[in-house]
Amino acid sequence: MSAKLKKAVDECRDTNNTELDLVDRGIHGVMDAPGLYTLKHLTRLTISHNKITTVPPNVVELYNLEILNLFNNHIQELPTQISSMAKLKYLNLGMNKITTLPRGFGAFPALEVLDLTYNNLSEHSLPANFFCLDTLRALYLGDNDFETVPPEIGRLKNLQILVFRENDLISLPKEIGDLHRLRDLHIQGNRLTVLPPELGNLDLVGTKQVFKADNNPWVTPIADQFQVGVSHVFDYIRSDTYKFLYGRHIAAGGAPPPKTIDKAKKQSRQPAK
Repeated sequence: MSAKLKKAVDECRDTNNTELDLVDRGIHGVMDAPGLYTLKHLTRLTISHNKITTVPPNVVELYNLEILNLFNNHIQELPTQISSMAKLKYLNLGMNKITTLPRGFGAFPALEVLDLTYNNLSEHSLPANFFCLDTLRALYLGDNDFETVPPEIGRLKNLQILVFRENDLISLPKEIGDLHRLRDLHIQGNRLTVLPPELGNLDLVGTKQVFKADNNPWVTPIADQFQVGVSHVFDYIRSDTYKFLYGRHIAAGGAPPPKTIDKAKKQSRQPAK
């Protein structure tokens, strides 16, 4: 295995190729690829569908990386140094076993796309500066364990795509209405019963926008509007009638439906053997 990896690395170095593809090579550790960190010219590194458990701190030595794809591994934790990768724009950590993000993770200076789908993250997993990712355009947090979305989400002013599908969300913060560039919102498969009226500030209705919210236990008035169409949902949550009812619902405690454990959902998060 090491001989094949060494050959791939050597060829990349000899041809001065800026992209290295190590998909499905049975790699257990990034150091299994001899000479990898000598490839300072790399801009794209793909090590998806392997068996990596940790990301070594010296990954930052690949300082020209713009794309790092570690999808479908066994990663449990990340080095704090990873957020110092100055040119990184795309980071895919989906389908791993990450339960918490390291301190300072929100310090990426150029990150535009962050995929953390299929992990075991919650609102308690995020470092204090997570919502300082000013350059972020797409955030994928589907198939995790979020019950709430921190109000600091409103700081991500450049966000265009936000995915929270298949979590345990019981509410959305009003600050989501501050994401004026948002065009894709996926909140299907949660425990949501109401929507904050501020969501009506967003332009999520049209042929170029995506709003998916099925498989939630909506209160009857909202459920009825969904039967007619998404545009009717937004017209309704913008109405004074809904704002009044929403206020009463929140004042009354707005108890969410009980949490159930979806075994199939949990099993689907397990990385490939």
